[in-house]
Amino acid sequence: MAFPEDVLTEDEHVVLHLHPHGKALVRPVAVTVLAIAVVVAALVLAPEGPGGAVVLVVLGGLALVAVACYALRPVLVWWTTHYLFTNERVLIQQGVFARDRRDIPLSRVNDHAMRQRFSERLFGCGTLTIDSVGERGGSVLSDVPRVGRVQTTLYELVEAQHDRQLPGDTEMPEALAEAQGGEPLPEPG
Repeated sequence: MAFPEDVLTEDEHVVLHLHPHGKALVRPVAVTVLAIAVVVAALVLAPEGPGGAVVLVVLGGLALVAVACYALRPVLVWWTTHYLFTNERVLIQQGVFARDRRDIPLSRVNDHAMRQRFSERLFGCGTLTIDSVGERGGSVLSDVPRVGRVQTTLYELVEAQHDRQLPGDTEMPEALAEAQGGEPLPEPG
């Protein structure tokens, strides 16, 4: 599912668009394969007659419930979770039926940290925590693929945003002079 482009501003462009790491799909695939194996085994091993039909219906129903609860739902959650990094902000969107979206302007990001447990290092993912001005606790992005590279990209985006917001060398003396009500200060050099 592509992230809707209509949430972006006119000059905004996507730098990274990620879903949680694909390891989230291991359990749903295993549950689906196991459910299919149970139904096939029931078809092959169930006795002929009404008793076999009841066993087949019960096992088929249990397999269907297991796939719906333990396979379909996690896949939908994975599919509808977006971690979007643009040149202006970080967007975190989640939700299958109801949608939650968090926008963190890059200008408000004051810290970011990554954490990788041993198992996450094996899979190449981790947790990225983004702290922003005026927020308690930070925003936690779980199972971020290539989390080290993502953190570096976030650092580069924050620095680029910071550089765009700082006045240039010639603008600073003029801004200081205006604030003091006098002539511009001579440029160093």
